[in-house]
Amino acid sequence: MRILLFLLASLGLKACVQSPPSEFEIFVEQHPEQSFDLLIQGGEVIDGLGEEAYPADILVSADSIVFIGLVDTTLVSIRRIINAEEKTVTPGFIDMHSHGNPLETPDFQNFLAMGATTISLGKDGSSPNYEDLGEWMQLVEDTIPGVNIAMFVGHGTLRMQSGINYSPRPTEGQLGLMGDLLRKNLDAGCFGMTTGLEYIPGFYAPAYELEYLAEIVGEEGKLITSHVRNEDNNEVETSIQELLKQGQYCLVNVSHMKVVYGKGKNRAEEILKLLGEARQAGVQVTADVYPYTASYTGIGILFPEWAKPPNNYARVVATRRAELEEFLRDKVNSRNGPEATLLGTAPYAGKTLAQLAEEMNKPFEDILIDDIKPGGASGAYFVMNDTLQSRFIADPWVMISSDGSPTSRHPRGHGTFARIVEKFVVQDSILTLTEAVRKMTSLPAQTMGIIDRGMLAVGKKADILVFDPQQVHETATYENPFQLAEGMDYVIVNGEISLENGEFSTQRYGQMLRKQ
Repeated sequence: MRILLFLLASLGLKACVQSPPSEFEIFVEQHPEQSFDLLIQGGEVIDGLGEEAYPADILVSADSIVFIGLVDTTLVSIRRIINAEEKTVTPGFIDMHSHGNPLETPDFQNFLAMGATTISLGKDGSSPNYEDLGEWMQLVEDTIPGVNIAMFVGHGTLRMQSGINYSPRPTEGQLGLMGDLLRKNLDAGCFGMTTGLEYIPGFYAPAYELEYLAEIVGEEGKLITSHVRNEDNNEVETSIQELLKQGQYCLVNVSHMKVVYGKGKNRAEEILKLLGEARQAGVQVTADVYPYTASYTGIGILFPEWAKPPNNYARVVATRRAELEEFLRDKVNSRNGPEATLLGTAPYAGKTLAQLAEEMNKPFEDILIDDIKPGGASGAYFVMNDTLQSRFIADPWVMISSDGSPTSRHPRGHGTFARIVEKFVVQDSILTLTEAVRKMTSLPAQTMGIIDRGMLAVGKKADILVFDPQQVHETATYENPFQLAEGMDYVIVNGEISLENGEFSTQRYGQMLRKQ
């Protein structure tokens, strides 16, 4: 069993190792000026790096961890002590792919309740419409969010800002302007760029555009994380290969990796082999995945490219309606039928396309064309295979992400990290707790380049969880997606207690993170 011993001379700490060597006791010499803000005492520490748990106390001063070991509380002054006996102590979870608007819903209690102390925004190619995201980040910083936020700049947003819009052949001048905007935002502290190639305008981006931008991202030592062009079973390898070509220039990550319509462990192995061979060839590639078999996105994903901007939808309906009806009918039926599409936007929220068709007494394709339309709703789509996705979750290079937000009608936004602990660790033993924690802490931190979080070590920021894994529960469902997860005894953000035994602090303690 391993105990980390850190001697902090500046704090006047001293250590004494007693025999036998496997047993350590730390004596902290009292000094009048030596006081600490928080002691987490008696817990089993999982450091986030994949090592086995070990018993230790953790001392926190201001927003940082200053000591890990065994502490004699009679020899130090401590403002607050948390009794962590029979509890697990881990780093706060880091959400590799998340959504939300910190200027509108800054509390982010949905993330805190399931142990996520850091989230990443600007995903799927879309970021706030600021040419200088540094200005937006300052607004967020002034707001003080409930969680830490790592920001990415969206490729689709850059396309619109640079005037490329929906063009499939950007000019050299347009590429230069987009590259300048990208550099400005990376220099402002963004952690990289995201692409959403299944969505417009990213759908129109040619390979030379993406590789040009990847070279800039690589020069800055940052990351591209991508919603690849097509996640369907017959297209996903080609789509991942497109991202791997960008990986010649920079780190790359497959966002919310899935195989739509694919089934079985062997199919998952084929995708993982593709990524493994790329790593052997020198490409630094990772992936993230959420633990659900339904995706969630705008209803436009069901419509053909020729019925979405910049095309005139009304004209398409007037001139190509029969073709559009056939396309939508075939598309929805290939995605497990209208009962497998659950709408999440009022006035349709909570109803499937099949239910709407019965209630409205007309075909679901006509409801899509006339009532909902390409931008009229979002929904959950039950298009994934549990065995396949679970194999992804078990892979050591795959991180956990929620792809959720405080407001989306999908349980992943309120349940993801609790579900990993409850189902994949405690119930099904697909992951050990130490490996699950690594996938939710140090691996995303290392992938994004967050150097001061994601592990429990002296000098790291004090984003810390205290919980009993047996008591962690996901309560969100598809029918009631906004129910908070349960079981986190303490959630500590930057050294401050944000959640204590089900009660949230009235203050927020998150920070706007920047990677320079």
